[in-house]
Amino acid sequence: MKTSALHCYGSPRTISNFRLLAVVAFIAICSDAGLAQDTVSKSLPQQIDRAATRQRRTSSESEDAVIVFGTKPEVPLKVGRRVFVRSSSLLVRGAVVEDKLLKQPGFQQLGFVITRELSEADLILELRHDLFTMYVFTVVDAKTEFVLVSGKLSSLGGTVADKVAKRFVKKMAQSPVP
Repeated sequence: MKTSALHCYGSPRTISNFRLLAVVAFIAICSDAGLAQDTVSKSLPQQIDRAATRQRRTSSESEDAVIVFGTKPEVPLKVGRRVFVRSSSLLVRGAVVEDKLLKQPGFQQLGFVITRELSEADLILELRHDLFTMYVFTVVDAKTEFVLVSGKLSSLGGTVADKVAKRFVKKMAQSPVP
């Protein structure tokens, strides 16, 4: 009498049903753990979300030291020209350009500061990848949307973010715009 490999292990239909049963059991176990978490959170008394503004103390702090989370630092109105950096390049992110701008000595001497709020910006520094190794940067007045300064540079021979920061400071120092 001949026996096949399928005969020893069961029919393909039985194996398929076993896999389906195993997947359903796994999902049931995982969802049960999720339900357990939901019932715990639902059984706790509902509290108003004050996590962003409450005061916290750490054990290493003295009694009079308090850290307040969730508050915006007050920025003086006459702080200088606020620059918002927008990069559409996948290779050079806006945060990298911001870092390089802050490291330029002329940036702060000219009265520029970085902002992450587009609505608070006086100037918008846009960077986009043009062709192959070429990048285009543009400085736009946020209120009037006039192009104040623009330039094209290559990524060869240095980092793009550093080159953009140097050119921004150089061109804005030469620009007659207040």
